[in-house]
Amino acid sequence: MTNQDPYQLRPEDVAEPPSTLLESFKRIGPGMILAASIVGSGELIATTTLGAKVGYAALWIILLSCFIKPAVQAEMGRYIIATGETGLESFNHVPGPRFKVNWIVWMWIVMTLMTMFQVGAMFAGVSQVMFLLTGIGVKIWILIFLAITLALLLGGGYDRIEGIAMVKVGLFTMLTLMAALLLVRMPQYFSWNDFLGGFSFKLPGSGFADAVAVFGITGVGASELFMYPYWCVEKGYARFTGKREDTPEWNRRARGWIRVMNLDILSSMVVYTVATIAFYLLGAGVLHGMGLIPKDAEMISTLSNIYTQTLGGWSKWIFYVGAIVTLYGTIFASLAANTRIFADIARLMGFFRADDGEARVRYRKGFLLTLSIVPIVLVFSFKDPVQMVRIGGIAQAMMLPVIAIGALYLRHRRLPKQIIPPAWQTAGLWIAAIVIIWLMGYSVIKAVLAML
Repeated sequence: MTNQDPYQLRPEDVAEPPSTLLESFKRIGPGMILAASIVGSGELIATTTLGAKVGYAALWIILLSCFIKPAVQAEMGRYIIATGETGLESFNHVPGPRFKVNWIVWMWIVMTLMTMFQVGAMFAGVSQVMFLLTGIGVKIWILIFLAITLALLLGGGYDRIEGIAMVKVGLFTMLTLMAALLLVRMPQYFSWNDFLGGFSFKLPGSGFADAVAVFGITGVGASELFMYPYWCVEKGYARFTGKREDTPEWNRRARGWIRVMNLDILSSMVVYTVATIAFYLLGAGVLHGMGLIPKDAEMISTLSNIYTQTLGGWSKWIFYVGAIVTLYGTIFASLAANTRIFADIARLMGFFRADDGEARVRYRKGFLLTLSIVPIVLVFSFKDPVQMVRIGGIAQAMMLPVIAIGALYLRHRRLPKQIIPPAWQTAGLWIAAIVIIWLMGYSVIKAVLAML
């Protein structure tokens, strides 16, 4: 066992939580990695494309997607800090069919394989940008980015991933927000009547499937909800709290680090909500106004209009650089998390002991090779990156009710009584679960009726 294994709770790692807001901000990070994953295919491609198709009509879905799911995320993080378990380990307790692991773990495996379409689309998108900049073929760039990804992830741990995520999130979010603010002053693309019409709480008929997909991957998507507990573990929130004890000291530490986690969630929510709304408004205003919908090999060049039509023609190159950083950062964050979760599944299935940190790293590196190559095969087989993002988004959306039910089970059946949240937080969790289940159930019924 390696002494550096972040998944072990050791007495020497126990630490008091920060006592001031400033010190607490210094200890956030997992949410920023999520934001790096979120502000990518979901925002740049899926959200903008939905706006291009339906205009401002689905704005309420975008806001709901960003605001509703952090309640589930916070409950999962609370449980992880209290128990020291990993994300899928916690869901593995939920009753139901089981073969080595339970039904939720198997559903996660299926969902993640479907999200490989999204990762493939991001490889295609970032390679399209490099083709526009260099003239070198898209397929060659895909292979180059594959090699870069393997080199970065095979040699780095949590700190490297967090650092890259911070840079990536800050750069493109600020530029896109600036473009969205300028959009408000362009009457050919924006009016307050159209904007307010986006809160009519109607599901857009022509873009319904896209709206469902966007709900699944914008804000904290199903993939990110599973990822977050692992980043909390590697950041150290559970280690700093220590093994659960029925003592006032443990209770104080647990509640203190849960407060830090909640600040982390709130901070990242502000970032990705601003970015998501900005991308959607630009798609609904500029692309819908121009009658353009991103697709196929023209996806990136079409998307570049959200900058050039607001900031000016000079900004095309800034958009290209930002698209590279955004899409590649999402590839990086997504693969970093998924390799950790697949390694954890191997542990849950009994392939190595929980205290064998070296085996965990070996499995993580092995899964990195597989999970990097599968998206490459998919992107060479499919022509339309937007459709690939949509496939992954629908898979994530269908997984959200399962996560909500699992979070409710953990809250009411397994959470230590010492750190039960206030009643308003529990109410928020129930409201989030009901909304998620309702929207996904409605989407399934509508899809079935459309086929009859």
